[in-house]
Amino acid sequence: MKAKILLSTLLAIVTVPAIGAKAPPPLRIFIASDSTAQDYKPEKYPQSGWGTMLRCALAPNVTLENRAIGGRSTNSFIREGRLDTIAADLRKGDTLMIQFGHNDQSADKPERYTTVDQYIANLHRFLAVAKTAGAKAVILTPVARRDFKDGIEQQTYPLYANAARQVARDTHTPLIDLGKLSEAMVQALGEQAAAAYYLHYDGSAGAPGYPNGVHDNTHFSELGARHVADLVAFELRALKLPVSRYVTPHVPALTRTTPAGGPSCA
Repeated sequence: MKAKILLSTLLAIVTVPAIGAKAPPPLRIFIASDSTAQDYKPEKYPQSGWGTMLRCALAPNVTLENRAIGGRSTNSFIREGRLDTIAADLRKGDTLMIQFGHNDQSADKPERYTTVDQYIANLHRFLAVAKTAGAKAVILTPVARRDFKDGIEQQTYPLYANAARQVARDTHTPLIDLGKLSEAMVQALGEQAAAAYYLHYDGSAGAPGYPNGVHDNTHFSELGARHVADLVAFELRALKLPVSRYVTPHVPALTRTTPAGGPSCA
């Protein structure tokens, strides 16, 4: 009986927070990006965005506001007022993650196309919004497409990736070089294995979003989105931003090798 009482007392000491202990601060991450990062409805499965899966690496005190939307370049994102909406919502202590380039380079789509000089100017506009709000900005280079030539994964939009790196250097803005990181990941997987990280399904696969099948080397499957999110989480943790200590990379939800059937973090 005395042993049980002692055990109960010890458990109470361990589990009750110390008097005066501070709860972790509420923090927010905003993502401004395109279809590679956006959230998707279940009927689009298995198409998935890395921004969705990044939530699995975040502590409960961190909220992720995923403002990524398909088909947008820096130009169209700004023109449609999406940056203005972020500016209205952003506040001190937030983190703004900026990843564009896939649609900026679409010279055949004038509603999207952004010259490299315009792209640089637009990134400065995103940074100005973060500075005005007292938020921390992070620039990301455009994430890799699956694009092999003679067994070598090719650089994804190097002109825009280099421009993003230049802006980060010139403004002393933290950079996640997601382009290089994801290119290395795809290269390590190899051309065939990497297909599972992108949208490659035959009609017989029964994918809800693609009943007739799909072969797409730009957009991610659930597994691809999880592993790209893990790359982002690892780099975000290392940046030593206010939010960084509340990011945990390599959690099982981001390193799994079989699909969960949706964006579950279990």
